[in-house]
Amino acid sequence: MIHVAGIIRRHLDNILNYLNHRITDAVTEGLNAKSQWIKYSSRDFRDRERFQAAIYFHCGGLDLDPR
Repeated sequence: MIHVAGIIRRHLDNILNYLNHRITDAVTEGLNAKSQWIKYSSRDFRDRERFQAAIYFHCGGLDLDPR
């Protein structure tokens, strides 16, 4: 019980923040994982703009159908 109380005491601000706002960082973690996968699968980019364009392409939900 003492161990659990210490964990709660250390993370009390984060727990209260979640209870007040009901927001987690799951979306951010998901986007970060996707961008890391893009970086790994490309075997590096020539410059930052190309990497940024690839992230926008894969995560942006663009509709490339010209109709």
